[in-house]
Parts: sequence; structure tokens; C-alpha cells
Amino acid sequence: MSLFAFGPSRGPRWPIGLQAAIGLATPIAVMTLLGQPALGFVAASGAFTVLFSSSSAVVERAEVLPFVAGGLVVSAALGVWAAPNSWLVLLGVVLVSVGSAALSFGFRLGPPGPLFFVLAFGLSAHVIASAPVTGPVYLAAFAAGCAFSYLVALSPLLVPRTRTVAARPLREILPGPGLDADARMLLLRVVIVSVIGVLLALIVDPARSYWIVGAAVAVIGVAADRTAALQRGLHRMLGTLVGAGLYALLALLHPAGLWLALLLGILQFLIELVVVRHYALALVFITPLVLLLTGAATGEIGDMSIAWERIIDTVVGAALGAASGFLHPRRR
Repeated sequence: MSLFAFGPSRGPRWPIGLQAAIGLATPIAVMTLLGQPALGFVAASGAFTVLFSSSSAVVERAEVLPFVAGGLVVSAALGVWAAPNSWLVLLGVVLVSVGSAALSFGFRLGPPGPLFFVLAFGLSAHVIASAPVTGPVYLAAFAAGCAFSYLVALSPLLVPRTRTVAARPLREILPGPGLDADARMLLLRVVIVSVIGVLLALIVDPARSYWIVGAAVAVIGVAADRTAALQRGLHRMLGTLVGAGLYALLALLHPAGLWLALLLGILQFLIELVVVRHYALALVFITPLVLLLTGAATGEIGDMSIAWERIIDTVVGAALGAASGFLHPRRR
């Protein structure tokens, strides 16, 4: 995974990119037209659903994604519940990170692994604590976004030939529960980085614990390899730094309403095109997308202090995730 070369192509990515873009942008556009843009930004977070099992046949995704959506909704519900108490949020970051990692690795869910369950928890706690939206309304909007993204992911079934593919049994698609040696090591790394990340957040800012831990979990990914950890850590740091600069430029345009929905959709599409081939380049687009989305949901869009906080959190978390890679034995 070189900084100066793209990885091998794994087939066309534009279909999953288009689905992710639609799942993200449509709720924002619709709710903006209805006069409730804040709920649109919450529902847009449900687009996390469509990012899972992206290389599987549509008929198999139809079986897997309801479990993903359910996990995301549970994570968001825990974040809403813990939001009033900062200590509960810190504990929740650890429990959701470890629990989602155990399930992701135990059932071989594959990329993107436990990351978005951690983000669903953290974003929910952050928005509830800082935006004028109640817990039940937040959860209803988030669940609606997950359901919409699920329907978008199944839209290729409208083409008759996609329905002729025979799906494997669910037990074969998601084998488990069980942890082999590599999965146990990945889970151990998540346990370590989530605990240390939360302790570091007590020094930096407890409210940002989910971002530090999320960055570390993202670096761990699903590859049980020391070199991969170091490379992903470097990619995440540099990609986030450049992405924060892109966010600063986009924030100068003061995007809002339908233009913001379109911009976020374009960023999401670009992310899915490049994420499997160049992780750092994907982070260049991921960083402004997340900053714009969370900033719009909390009314902090354009605040560069938030961007600098995210850079610090990412560097800390990515370094932690990369360092945990040394737990893996050096491969011959």
C-alpha cells in the first residue's frame, strides 16, 4: 500500500459508489426541502449500511445488511442513552468498539470491520449533547436512513439477471461465531487501543474519545499484519492532514441546503472509487465529508478549530493503531 502507487483494481467500484452517494445525499436533500435539514444529516449517517459486503452479490447483501443496519441502530441507541453522562460515553466507546469487533471478526463480516459501529455510537452521543434534537427523533431518523440505504443497496435486483444469482446460505456468508489466531490478535488490538485511546482522551478531550478510538480501529482494519498496520497508520495521518486542508477550502464556499447534499454525495462517490486502491487518497475525501456532515448536524460547519481537533485526534489514534501492529509476529 504505497503512498505513491495505487493498489490493484478489484473490479468496478462505481456501482457501490453511486449507491453510497444516493444513500447519503438523498435524505439530506429531501429533509432540506421539507424544512428539517438537521434530521436529513442524521438520516444520512444511515448510509454507513451500504458500505458493508460491497463485493458480495446483491442477493447475499440482502441477507447480510439487515444485521449491519441492526448493529448500527443499536450502536446509535447506546450513544443516545449515554450522551448525558461523559463517563458513560467513555465506557460506551470501549464496549461498542470491543463488542462490534468481536462480532465483526467472529462472523468474518469483512471490510470495513467495526469502524462504523464505533462512529455511529460516538456521533450519536456528540449530536445529542450539542444539537437541539431529542433521542427518539434522532433514532427514528437514523433508523430511517439505514432502511433507505438498505433499499438503495437492493436496487440492482430490479434488473432481472441479478435475481438469477443463487445466494449462499447465511451460515456460509457469515461463518461463525469463531475466532482464529489472526482474529484473536485483531480483537486484542482493538481492546488495547480502545482502552488506551479513552485514557488519552481524558487528557486531550473526553468528548473526542470516539474519534481517537475510531482512528485506531480504522488503522487496525481487518488485516492481521504488522506492515499493513504501519502503512495504514501513515496513510491515515497524511490523508487526514490533506483532507483538513480540502475541508478549509470547501468551507469557504459556505455550502448549504441542496448544494451541500450534492457536495457530500460527490465526496462519498469519490471515496468509494478509491478506498480499496489508495487509502490515503480516500482519507483526503473522507475527512471533509465527515467534518461537513457533523458540522452541519451540530451547527459548527466552517469552524476550523474542529478540523484541527480532528487532525490531532487522528494522529493520536492512527499512531496508536499502528503501534498495536507490533503485536503481530514479523512475517517471513
